[in-house]
Amino acid sequence: MHKADVVIVGGGLVGLSVAYGLAMLGRQVSVLDEGDDAIRAARGNFGLLWVQGKGYGMSAYAQWTRESVALWPRFAAALHADTGIDLHLRQSGGFQLCLSDDEMAEESRRLHWLRDALDGDYPFELLDSAQLRSRLPGVGPTVVGACFSPMDGHVNPLKLLQALYAGCRQRGVRIINGHRVNAIEPSSSGFELRAGEHRWCAGQLVLAAGLGNRALGAELGMDVPVSPNRGQILVTERLKPFLHYPTTYVRQTDEGTVQLGDSHECAGFDDGTGSEVMATIARRAVQCFPRLGQVRLVRAWGALRVMSADGFPIYEASKACPGAFVLSCHSGVTLAAIHALRLAPWLAGEFDDPSVAPFGLQRFSRKPEVHHAS
Repeated sequence: MHKADVVIVGGGLVGLSVAYGLAMLGRQVSVLDEGDDAIRAARGNFGLLWVQGKGYGMSAYAQWTRESVALWPRFAAALHADTGIDLHLRQSGGFQLCLSDDEMAEESRRLHWLRDALDGDYPFELLDSAQLRSRLPGVGPTVVGACFSPMDGHVNPLKLLQALYAGCRQRGVRIINGHRVNAIEPSSSGFELRAGEHRWCAGQLVLAAGLGNRALGAELGMDVPVSPNRGQILVTERLKPFLHYPTTYVRQTDEGTVQLGDSHECAGFDDGTGSEVMATIARRAVQCFPRLGQVRLVRAWGALRVMSADGFPIYEASKACPGAFVLSCHSGVTLAAIHALRLAPWLAGEFDDPSVAPFGLQRFSRKPEVHHAS
């Protein structure tokens, strides 16, 4: 029987960010990770720290996202101090490129809604074709305009994952790979978990297992409505720096490669790739930046995002099983800072953060309002 103050199930970006935050508070943490066979959303991460457009329809999420990117410099500095790993954090703003007037109108409508919902504190610019080309040279002629937000940025997501592993270990987190949890039982001292012949005991339990949270949550009587959404990514050969801002479809990494990807597919648990979708991604990228039509693609892969029923994060403290929590989201990079520096203290009971309340499971059980004609 292995013991810890907190056991986190799931060693992806969400689980490790929370583990790192808890370790900073002095908690004894063990992370149980399924291993390389796990369905990892981090495999398909684009590396964006993205604010614009996030939270349309749920202003609490827009505010939560904005607060996370504001915390990112502090978070990156802590990881660098612990590990020496440079995450290549860049927060110079980002462009949402639009290929039609309809796209431009829709993005404008969403951003104006968000600015109103946040009482005007939501900076962005709407750029026409000429304004865009003066700010972002090399944009293709079919791009009609763009939305620019100074709040956006990007990092190297692989180095983030590496730094979180190293930072957690540096602060005493025990990361145990190759164990798939198959049973959870509340006990007098907290919770007992079984993975094959191994058992763990913890006073607190955090489920951060991505798509596995649906089955694991059911063990504790929680209905966690998450489902897979596939995204495919293409990567080019290394190029001389030409794109100094991230966009939602095309991003040049600190190493010179260019990532392309904007697919959202309902493909069940199939994390493969398809030539039709890859062709669409490549075609749109070349429309955005024609110079990409002459470069070689060197890698392509698919990965499954974790999507809740309404697309927003889930942070739930179980009422039936005090001490158990479930965390699910699809923006593990953008929210990593707030998961470590705000959500972890909430999990540890350091303070009751009202910003977390809107993301509970109760929102999925509310009955829709019925409006009667007068």
